[in-house]
Amino acid sequence: MLNKNIYLDFNATTPVHELVLEKMLPFFSTNFGNASSIHYAGWQASEAVKIARENLAIAIEAEPDEIYFTSGATESINLAIRGVAEAYASKGKHIVSFTTEHRAVLDTLAALQLKGVEITLLEVDINGLPDLKQLEQAIRIDTVLVAGMFANNETGVIFPIQQMVEITHQKGALFFCDATQAFGKIPVYVRDLKVDILAISAHKVYGPKGVGAIYLKRKNPRVSIIPQLTGGGHEKGKRSGTLNVPGIVGLGECAKLSSTFIEVYRNHVLKLRDYFETEILKFRNITVNAEVANRLPNTTNFIVKNKKADLLLASIPQLACSTGSACSAALSEPSHVLKAMGIKDEDAYSAVRISLGITTTKEDIDLALELLKSKL
Repeated sequence: MLNKNIYLDFNATTPVHELVLEKMLPFFSTNFGNASSIHYAGWQASEAVKIARENLAIAIEAEPDEIYFTSGATESINLAIRGVAEAYASKGKHIVSFTTEHRAVLDTLAALQLKGVEITLLEVDINGLPDLKQLEQAIRIDTVLVAGMFANNETGVIFPIQQMVEITHQKGALFFCDATQAFGKIPVYVRDLKVDILAISAHKVYGPKGVGAIYLKRKNPRVSIIPQLTGGGHEKGKRSGTLNVPGIVGLGECAKLSSTFIEVYRNHVLKLRDYFETEILKFRNITVNAEVANRLPNTTNFIVKNKKADLLLASIPQLACSTGSACSAALSEPSHVLKAMGIKDEDAYSAVRISLGITTTKEDIDLALELLKSKL
Protein backbone atom coordinates (compact mmCIF):
# COMPACT_ATOMS: atom_id res chain seq x y z
CA MET A 1 0.00 0.00 0.00
CA LEU A 2 2.95 2.34 0.48
CA ASN A 3 3.26 2.54 -3.31
CA LYS A 4 -0.22 4.05 -3.61
CA ASN A 5 -0.33 7.66 -4.83
CA ILE A 6 -1.85 9.98 -2.25
CA TYR A 7 -3.03 13.42 -3.29
CA LEU A 8 -3.04 15.90 -0.40
CA ASP A 9 -2.59 19.17 -2.31
CA PHE A 10 -6.18 20.30 -2.79
CA ASN A 11 -5.31 23.95 -2.14
CA ALA A 12 -3.22 23.82 -5.32
CA THR A 13 -6.03 22.41 -7.44
CA THR A 14 -8.92 19.95 -7.28
CA PRO A 15 -10.24 17.29 -9.64
CA VAL A 16 -13.33 18.24 -11.62
CA HIS A 17 -16.35 16.75 -9.83
CA GLU A 18 -18.23 14.18 -11.92
CA LEU A 19 -21.49 16.17 -11.71
CA VAL A 20 -19.64 19.30 -12.84
CA LEU A 21 -18.06 17.49 -15.78
CA GLU A 22 -21.43 16.03 -16.76
CA LYS A 23 -22.93 19.51 -16.98
CA MET A 24 -19.98 20.85 -18.96
CA LEU A 25 -19.63 18.17 -21.62
CA PRO A 26 -22.54 19.17 -23.93
CA PHE A 27 -21.07 22.68 -24.26
CA PHE A 28 -17.94 21.30 -25.89
CA SER A 29 -19.89 19.61 -28.67
CA THR A 30 -23.66 19.71 -29.22
CA ASN A 31 -24.24 23.07 -27.48
CA PHE A 32 -21.06 24.71 -28.74
CA GLY A 33 -22.48 28.14 -29.59
CA ASN A 34 -20.96 31.53 -28.86
CA ALA A 35 -23.00 33.15 -26.09
CA SER A 36 -22.92 36.45 -28.03
CA SER A 37 -24.39 35.02 -31.25
CA ILE A 38 -27.97 36.00 -32.15
CA HIS A 39 -29.27 32.61 -33.25
CA TYR A 40 -30.43 29.39 -31.60
CA ALA A 41 -26.89 28.13 -30.81
CA GLY A 42 -25.99 31.45 -29.24
CA TRP A 43 -29.24 31.55 -27.27
CA GLN A 44 -28.55 28.09 -25.83
CA ALA A 45 -25.09 29.17 -24.71
CA SER A 46 -26.36 32.49 -23.37
CA GLU A 47 -29.08 30.75 -21.35
CA ALA A 48 -26.50 28.39 -19.85
CA VAL A 49 -24.33 31.36 -18.84
CA LYS A 50 -27.37 33.05 -17.30
CA ILE A 51 -28.16 29.97 -15.20
CA ALA A 52 -24.54 29.68 -14.07
CA ARG A 53 -24.53 33.37 -13.08
CA GLU A 54 -27.72 32.85 -11.07
CA ASN A 55 -26.29 29.76 -9.36
CA LEU A 56 -23.14 31.60 -8.30
CA ALA A 57 -25.16 34.60 -7.12
CA ILE A 58 -27.32 32.33 -4.96
CA ALA A 59 -24.26 30.58 -3.53
CA ILE A 60 -22.65 33.82 -2.31
CA GLU A 61 -25.95 35.67 -1.67
CA ALA A 62 -25.38 38.29 -4.36
CA GLU A 63 -27.49 39.49 -7.27
CA PRO A 64 -26.85 37.92 -10.70
CA ASP A 65 -25.96 41.29 -12.23
CA GLU A 66 -23.18 41.65 -9.63
CA ILE A 67 -21.35 38.60 -11.03
CA TYR A 68 -18.87 38.84 -13.91
CA PHE A 69 -16.99 35.87 -15.34
CA THR A 70 -13.22 35.90 -15.85
CA SER A 71 -10.44 33.46 -16.71
CA GLY A 72 -9.72 32.78 -13.04
CA ALA A 73 -8.78 34.35 -9.73
CA THR A 74 -5.61 36.00 -11.05
CA GLU A 75 -7.57 37.93 -13.64
CA SER A 76 -10.29 38.76 -11.12
CA ILE A 77 -7.63 40.08 -8.73
CA ASN A 78 -6.02 42.19 -11.44
CA LEU A 79 -9.40 43.54 -12.54
CA ALA A 80 -10.30 44.40 -8.95
CA ILE A 81 -7.07 46.11 -7.93
CA ARG A 82 -6.07 47.78 -11.20
CA GLY A 83 -9.67 48.57 -12.08
CA VAL A 84 -10.32 50.35 -8.78
CA ALA A 85 -6.94 52.13 -8.79
CA GLU A 86 -7.73 53.64 -12.19
CA ALA A 87 -11.42 54.34 -11.54
CA TYR A 88 -10.78 56.15 -8.24
CA ALA A 89 -7.50 57.86 -9.11
CA SER A 90 -9.10 61.27 -8.64
CA LYS A 91 -9.91 60.37 -5.01
CA GLY A 92 -6.46 59.05 -4.19
CA LYS A 93 -3.61 56.77 -5.08
CA HIS A 94 -3.16 54.74 -1.92
CA ILE A 95 -3.93 51.03 -1.39
CA VAL A 96 -3.57 49.02 1.81
CA SER A 97 -2.93 45.28 1.86
CA PHE A 98 -1.09 42.62 3.86
CA THR A 99 2.28 40.88 3.68
CA THR A 100 0.73 37.40 3.53
CA GLU A 101 -1.44 37.98 0.45
CA HIS A 102 -1.17 35.70 -2.57
CA ARG A 103 1.44 36.66 -5.18
CA ALA A 104 -1.37 37.56 -7.58
CA VAL A 105 -2.19 40.43 -5.20
CA LEU A 106 1.35 41.37 -4.16
CA ASP A 107 2.74 41.37 -7.69
CA THR A 108 -0.19 43.43 -8.96
CA LEU A 109 0.37 45.96 -6.18
CA ALA A 110 4.09 46.08 -7.00
CA ALA A 111 3.27 46.82 -10.64
CA LEU A 112 0.93 49.63 -9.62
CA GLN A 113 3.60 51.05 -7.32
CA LEU A 114 5.82 51.54 -10.36
CA LYS A 115 3.03 53.66 -11.83
CA GLY A 116 2.83 55.99 -8.83
CA VAL A 117 0.28 54.24 -6.61
CA GLU A 118 1.39 54.24 -2.98
CA ILE A 119 1.15 50.81 -1.34
CA THR A 120 1.06 50.09 2.39
CA LEU A 121 1.60 46.44 3.33
CA LEU A 122 0.62 45.65 6.90
CA GLU A 123 2.37 43.01 8.98
CA VAL A 124 0.71 40.01 10.61
CA ASP A 125 1.40 38.28 13.93
CA ILE A 126 2.87 34.82 14.55
CA ASN A 127 -0.57 33.33 13.84
CA GLY A 128 -0.84 35.11 10.50
CA LEU A 129 -3.48 37.57 11.70
CA PRO A 130 -3.56 41.33 11.12
CA ASP A 131 -3.62 44.02 13.80
CA LEU A 132 -6.97 45.75 13.34
CA LYS A 133 -5.78 48.93 15.06
CA GLN A 134 -2.88 49.07 12.66
CA LEU A 135 -5.33 48.68 9.78
CA GLU A 136 -7.42 51.56 11.08
CA GLN A 137 -4.35 53.78 11.38
CA ALA A 138 -3.10 52.86 7.91
CA ILE A 139 -6.23 53.93 6.01
CA ARG A 140 -5.94 57.56 4.94
CA ILE A 141 -8.21 60.08 3.29
CA ASP A 142 -6.63 59.19 -0.08
CA THR A 143 -6.93 55.42 0.42
CA VAL A 144 -9.13 53.95 -2.30
CA LEU A 145 -8.89 50.24 -1.50
CA VAL A 146 -8.04 47.69 1.17
CA ALA A 147 -7.22 44.23 -0.21
CA GLY A 148 -7.37 41.28 2.19
CA MET A 149 -7.70 37.57 1.52
CA PHE A 150 -10.44 35.57 3.24
CA ALA A 151 -8.25 32.53 3.93
CA ASN A 152 -4.54 32.05 3.38
CA ASN A 153 -3.60 29.47 0.77
CA GLU A 154 -0.48 28.28 2.63
CA THR A 155 -1.54 28.24 6.29
CA GLY A 156 -5.34 28.23 6.03
CA VAL A 157 -5.55 31.19 8.43
CA ILE A 158 -8.92 32.95 8.15
CA PHE A 159 -8.92 36.74 8.37
CA PRO A 160 -11.61 38.56 10.43
CA ILE A 161 -13.07 39.96 7.23
CA GLN A 162 -16.26 41.44 8.69
CA GLN A 163 -14.32 43.54 11.21
CA MET A 164 -11.81 44.57 8.57
CA VAL A 165 -14.58 45.64 6.19
CA GLU A 166 -16.28 47.66 8.94
CA ILE A 167 -13.05 49.56 9.67
CA THR A 168 -12.44 50.12 5.96
CA HIS A 169 -15.93 51.46 5.31
CA GLN A 170 -15.80 53.77 8.34
CA LYS A 171 -12.71 55.28 6.77
CA GLY A 172 -14.40 55.70 3.37
CA ALA A 173 -12.46 53.13 1.34
CA LEU A 174 -13.54 50.04 -0.62
CA PHE A 175 -12.71 46.50 0.46
CA PHE A 176 -11.61 43.76 -1.94
CA CYS A 177 -11.62 40.16 -0.70
CA ASP A 178 -9.69 37.37 -2.42
CA ALA A 179 -11.94 34.40 -1.54
CA THR A 180 -10.15 31.93 -3.82
CA GLN A 181 -9.31 29.45 -1.05
CA ALA A 182 -12.40 30.06 1.07
CA PHE A 183 -15.20 29.54 -1.44
CA GLY A 184 -16.57 26.01 -1.22
CA LYS A 185 -14.74 25.25 2.04
CA ILE A 186 -16.43 27.72 4.40
CA PRO A 187 -19.50 29.97 3.91
CA VAL A 188 -18.79 33.02 1.75
CA TYR A 189 -21.79 35.36 1.80
CA VAL A 190 -21.12 38.83 0.46
CA ARG A 191 -24.13 40.38 2.22
CA ASP A 192 -22.86 39.23 5.61
CA LEU A 193 -19.27 40.12 4.88
CA LYS A 194 -20.28 43.47 3.33
CA VAL A 195 -17.29 43.30 0.96
CA ASP A 196 -17.38 45.51 -2.12
CA ILE A 197 -15.46 43.21 -4.46
CA LEU A 198 -14.70 39.49 -4.25
CA ALA A 199 -12.68 37.05 -6.39
CA ILE A 200 -13.41 33.35 -6.99
CA SER A 201 -11.74 30.57 -9.00
CA ALA A 202 -13.41 27.35 -10.20
CA HIS A 203 -10.46 24.97 -10.03
CA LYS A 204 -10.14 25.32 -6.26
CA VAL A 205 -13.71 24.08 -5.80
CA TYR A 206 -13.90 20.96 -8.01
CA GLY A 207 -14.35 22.87 -11.24
CA PRO A 208 -12.26 23.41 -14.37
CA LYS A 209 -9.12 25.49 -14.66
CA GLY A 210 -9.24 28.73 -16.61
CA VAL A 211 -12.49 30.18 -15.29
CA GLY A 212 -13.38 32.38 -12.33
CA ALA A 213 -15.58 35.27 -11.34
CA ILE A 214 -15.57 38.67 -9.73
CA TYR A 215 -18.34 40.10 -7.58
CA LEU A 216 -18.86 43.86 -7.84
CA LYS A 217 -21.32 45.47 -5.45
CA ARG A 218 -24.07 47.41 -7.25
CA LYS A 219 -25.23 49.72 -4.48
CA ASN A 220 -24.28 51.21 -1.10
CA PRO A 221 -21.84 51.88 -2.71
CA ARG A 222 -21.95 51.03 -6.41
CA VAL A 223 -18.42 49.94 -7.28
CA SER A 224 -16.80 51.38 -10.40
CA ILE A 225 -13.87 49.76 -12.16
CA ILE A 226 -11.95 50.47 -15.34
CA PRO A 227 -11.95 47.34 -17.56
CA GLN A 228 -8.55 45.76 -18.09
CA LEU A 229 -9.53 43.77 -21.20
CA THR A 230 -11.25 45.65 -24.00
CA GLY A 231 -12.67 44.53 -27.30
CA GLY A 232 -16.27 43.48 -27.73
CA GLY A 233 -17.93 44.76 -24.58
CA HIS A 234 -18.70 41.32 -23.14
CA GLU A 235 -19.86 41.04 -19.52
CA LYS A 236 -21.53 44.44 -19.74
CA GLY A 237 -18.24 46.01 -20.74
CA LYS A 238 -16.43 44.93 -17.59
CA ARG A 239 -14.46 42.09 -19.19
CA SER A 240 -14.27 41.65 -22.95
CA GLY A 241 -13.58 38.30 -24.58
CA THR A 242 -15.67 35.41 -25.88
CA LEU A 243 -17.17 33.65 -22.88
CA ASN A 244 -15.76 30.28 -21.87
CA VAL A 245 -19.21 28.69 -21.82
CA PRO A 246 -18.19 25.15 -20.75
CA GLY A 247 -16.03 26.57 -17.96
CA ILE A 248 -18.73 28.98 -16.82
CA VAL A 249 -21.28 26.16 -16.78
CA GLY A 250 -18.82 24.18 -14.66
CA LEU A 251 -18.35 27.05 -12.21
CA GLY A 252 -22.12 27.43 -11.96
CA GLU A 253 -22.48 23.76 -11.09
CA CYS A 254 -19.68 24.08 -8.50
CA ALA A 255 -21.67 26.92 -6.98
CA LYS A 256 -24.78 24.71 -6.79
CA LEU A 257 -22.74 22.02 -5.04
CA SER A 258 -20.79 24.40 -2.80
CA SER A 259 -23.08 24.04 0.23
CA THR A 260 -22.63 20.26 0.03
CA PHE A 261 -18.86 20.67 -0.23
CA ILE A 262 -18.87 22.94 2.83
CA GLU A 263 -20.72 20.33 4.87
CA VAL A 264 -18.18 17.66 3.91
CA TYR A 265 -15.31 19.95 4.89
CA ARG A 266 -17.03 20.80 8.18
CA ASN A 267 -18.04 17.27 9.19
CA HIS A 268 -15.50 14.98 7.54
CA VAL A 269 -12.39 16.80 6.36
CA LEU A 270 -11.89 18.77 9.58
CA LYS A 271 -11.80 15.55 11.62
CA LEU A 272 -9.18 14.11 9.27
CA ARG A 273 -7.13 17.31 9.44
CA ASP A 274 -7.24 17.31 13.26
CA TYR A 275 -6.32 13.61 13.32
CA PHE A 276 -3.36 14.28 11.02
CA GLU A 277 -2.13 17.11 13.23
CA THR A 278 -2.48 15.06 16.41
CA GLU A 279 -0.43 12.26 14.89
CA ILE A 280 2.21 14.37 13.15
CA LEU A 281 2.89 16.29 16.36
CA LYS A 282 3.92 12.97 17.95
CA PHE A 283 6.90 12.90 15.60
CA ARG A 284 10.18 14.49 16.68
CA ASN A 285 10.91 18.13 15.79
CA ILE A 286 7.48 18.94 14.32
CA THR A 287 5.57 22.19 14.87
CA VAL A 288 2.30 23.27 13.25
CA ASN A 289 2.22 26.85 12.02
CA ALA A 290 -0.69 29.01 13.23
CA GLU A 291 -1.93 26.01 15.20
CA VAL A 292 -4.23 28.05 17.45
CA ALA A 293 -5.60 30.32 14.73
CA ASN A 294 -9.00 29.96 13.10
CA ARG A 295 -8.09 28.08 9.92
CA LEU A 296 -9.65 26.40 6.93
CA PRO A 297 -10.83 22.90 7.88
CA ASN A 298 -8.52 21.20 5.39
CA THR A 299 -5.15 22.92 5.76
CA THR A 300 -2.09 22.09 7.87
CA ASN A 301 1.27 23.81 7.50
CA PHE A 302 4.01 22.23 9.59
CA ILE A 303 7.76 22.58 10.05
CA VAL A 304 10.09 19.59 10.14
CA LYS A 305 13.10 20.91 12.03
CA ASN A 306 16.45 20.41 10.32
CA LYS A 307 14.88 18.91 7.18
CA LYS A 308 14.62 20.69 3.84
CA ALA A 309 10.99 20.29 2.78
CA ASP A 310 11.76 20.04 -0.93
CA LEU A 311 14.23 17.21 -0.34
CA LEU A 312 11.83 15.48 2.04
CA LEU A 313 8.98 15.53 -0.46
CA ALA A 314 11.26 14.50 -3.32
CA SER A 315 12.07 11.37 -1.31
CA ILE A 316 8.32 10.53 -1.15
CA PRO A 317 7.24 10.91 -4.80
CA GLN A 318 3.94 9.12 -4.28
CA LEU A 319 2.81 11.75 -1.75
CA ALA A 320 1.46 14.88 -3.40
CA CYS A 321 1.69 17.83 -1.03
CA SER A 322 3.47 21.15 -1.12
CA THR A 323 6.19 23.32 0.33
CA GLY A 324 3.94 26.39 -0.09
CA SER A 325 1.81 28.02 -2.74
CA ALA A 326 1.61 26.12 -6.02
CA CYS A 327 1.94 29.48 -7.80
CA SER A 328 5.30 30.06 -6.12
CA ALA A 329 6.65 26.50 -6.34
CA ALA A 330 9.30 27.45 -8.91
CA LEU A 331 10.79 30.11 -6.66
CA SER A 332 13.89 29.31 -4.60
CA GLU A 333 13.06 31.69 -1.77
CA PRO A 334 11.37 30.55 1.44
CA SER A 335 7.64 31.19 1.78
CA HIS A 336 6.89 34.91 2.02
CA VAL A 337 3.83 34.01 4.12
CA LEU A 338 5.83 32.20 6.78
CA LYS A 339 8.55 34.85 6.79
CA ALA A 340 5.87 37.51 7.31
CA MET A 341 4.68 35.54 10.34
CA GLY A 342 8.14 35.87 11.86
CA ILE A 343 9.36 32.38 11.02
CA LYS A 344 13.10 32.12 10.33
CA ASP A 345 14.30 31.29 6.83
CA GLU A 346 15.75 27.94 7.89
CA ASP A 347 12.39 26.89 9.33
CA ALA A 348 10.42 28.28 6.39
CA TYR A 349 12.54 26.10 4.09
CA SER A 350 11.44 23.15 6.26
CA ALA A 351 7.69 23.81 5.96
CA VAL A 352 5.24 21.38 4.38
CA ARG A 353 1.63 22.14 3.46
CA ILE A 354 -0.95 19.37 3.57
CA SER A 355 -4.36 20.29 2.16
CA LEU A 356 -7.18 17.75 2.19
CA GLY A 357 -10.22 17.44 -0.07
CA ILE A 358 -13.69 15.97 -0.03
CA THR A 359 -12.36 12.65 -1.38
CA THR A 360 -9.61 12.27 1.24
CA THR A 361 -9.94 9.18 3.42
CA LYS A 362 -8.48 8.13 6.77
CA GLU A 363 -6.50 5.52 4.88
CA ASP A 364 -4.91 8.34 2.87
CA ILE A 365 -3.95 10.12 6.07
CA ASP A 366 -2.55 6.99 7.70
CA LEU A 367 -0.48 6.19 4.62
CA ALA A 368 0.79 9.77 4.45
CA LEU A 369 1.80 9.65 8.09
CA GLU A 370 3.57 6.34 7.56
CA LEU A 371 5.45 7.67 4.56
CA LEU A 372 6.48 10.83 6.37
CA LYS A 373 7.55 8.88 9.46
CA SER A 374 9.76 6.64 7.33
CA LYS A 375 11.73 9.70 6.17
CA LEU A 376 12.02 11.59 9.47
